[in-house]
Amino acid sequence: MTSFAAKVFCRVERVCRHLPVALNTFLVFSITGEVSYLVLVEAPLEADQQKTVWSSRWKTVHLLAQYFMLLNICWNAMLFLRTNPSIKGVFLGGEGVGQGWRYCYTCETHTPPRCSHCYDCKVCVLRRDHHCVFFGQCVGFRNYRYFICCLLFMWSGLLYATLMNAEVFIVILKEGVTVHSVLLLLIPWIMLVSGQVSARAFAFAFIADTCVVGFLLVSAFFFFHLCLMIRGQTTREWYSTRRPYNLGLLGNLRHSLGVRWYLCWLSPLIPSPLPGDGIHFQVTGSLEPSR
Repeated sequence: MTSFAAKVFCRVERVCRHLPVALNTFLVFSITGEVSYLVLVEAPLEADQQKTVWSSRWKTVHLLAQYFMLLNICWNAMLFLRTNPSIKGVFLGGEGVGQGWRYCYTCETHTPPRCSHCYDCKVCVLRRDHHCVFFGQCVGFRNYRYFICCLLFMWSGLLYATLMNAEVFIVILKEGVTVHSVLLLLIPWIMLVSGQVSARAFAFAFIADTCVVGFLLVSAFFFFHLCLMIRGQTTREWYSTRRPYNLGLLGNLRHSLGVRWYLCWLSPLIPSPLPGDGIHFQVTGSLEPSR
């Protein structure tokens, strides 16, 4: 009985671990589909502009920009999940252990500064920032580039989707700020279940609300981590007034995004090796990789 309960618990835990990723994927593709519908069908609204050359070019530019952002979100997210941020495969050798190094009794190994054990991933993570519940994986030295680039394109994509959904808010509020329109924007699920709105109106209102709320949340995450990257800090070091790992603006960008930091945001396929990636860490008490 105990083994059966343990197996059930493990399966439930595995499902719950992948649930945020599945939910995020569903929301991203739902928003993309809704915005594509707005571009192809609903805009431009004027009848004399429906079949003009300007309208065709406008739609083409919007669709290319939209799917460029979608491709970068998905590709960066996939590479983030496939990149192992742990200390596995990193030679932490030397003649001795430097100042600031600690011993992890769980992993049974010495770890350099800024490296800590994640009890969700069950491994020590190199320059651990935090455990991202939305991806179910830690953000560390090796996958930070994909994390911050994914946030960048999620932020720009949600900003674009929010602006495109401005027409939805205008249509809902065109007869004035009524109780019906306010409830449709605030609690669309209840309005649908109670039969007050159609499924089409609910879908537009729900996705428009999701765009606004998602944009605010992603903006907070993105600009917070952008500030941390510029300051040369991790989330765990945010409350500290000291910044011993600050390499200056360009140094921090290279250390987080790689030597081609000015190009890597265009596409995750652009190689941008991290300084010292694949080279052992010197026993100096610093987490800066040996050059």
